[in-house]
Amino acid sequence: MIRLTRINRLPLVLNSDLIEHMEATPDTIISLTNGQKLVVAETPEEVIERVIQFRRAILTGLAQPS
Repeated sequence: MIRLTRINRLPLVLNSDLIEHMEATPDTIISLTNGQKLVVAETPEEVIERVIQFRRAILTGLAQPS
């Protein structure tokens, strides 16, 4: 899950696995696999970086010895 900000400044937590594609028009529009569209304050580059950080954290956690 990644934390984003809706265009009206309300916080949003998004399951990044649902992202189908993004557009910058100039606002960032995220299209989800269920057909829903979200307009967020972050740039596409910021969203991508948050997804990478989230997935890296998961993989690092899996690699830790028990």
